[in-house]
Amino acid sequence: MIAIELMETATSAAHTLSALASTPLAEPAPKGIDTEGVVTFFASKIAPILLAVLGVIFIGRASRGEISKVLTSSAIAIVGLAFIAGAATLFFIGDYLIDLIFE
Repeated sequence: MIAIELMETATSAAHTLSALASTPLAEPAPKGIDTEGVVTFFASKIAPILLAVLGVIFIGRASRGEISKVLTSSAIAIVGLAFIAGAATLFFIGDYLIDLIFE
């Protein structure tokens, strides 16, 4: 009788241990900053808001007759966007050249 109870306890303990062993452990916390996510967030959320604010400022200045200031600011904004686009293009071209050289 004692042997049967001992055997049932051992069997239930074995089932519990096998169930614990089969449960997945929690994934470790990330160790770095997700820079790609940060850039995507800024590009999709912050940049359109800033461009809309610039548009409102330009429209407000144009309605007051400050056309020369609006044209100057618009030209500066366009040149700035061209520099940003050029930097992104050079980044991809540089990455391509490095891959081409070190293949």
